[in-house]
Amino acid sequence: MPPRKAALAALAADLPAAILADLPGMHRNTAVRWVTYARRDWAEYLAVRASEEEERTVKGDCR
Repeated sequence: MPPRKAALAALAADLPAAILADLPGMHRNTAVRWVTYARRDWAEYLAVRASEEEERTVKGDCR
């Protein structure tokens, strides 16, 4: 993720969309999408990553 997007994601996780929109001058709808993206539940993603890591460990594939 490029640095600008990473910074926006970090801000969106902590700020309301209206304030996020004012900081970099983005449209409020764009800010709402960023906030939705940043605050989504990552539990499913983490579970998949953990199972993939476990499979690689069992197969002996070290990355």
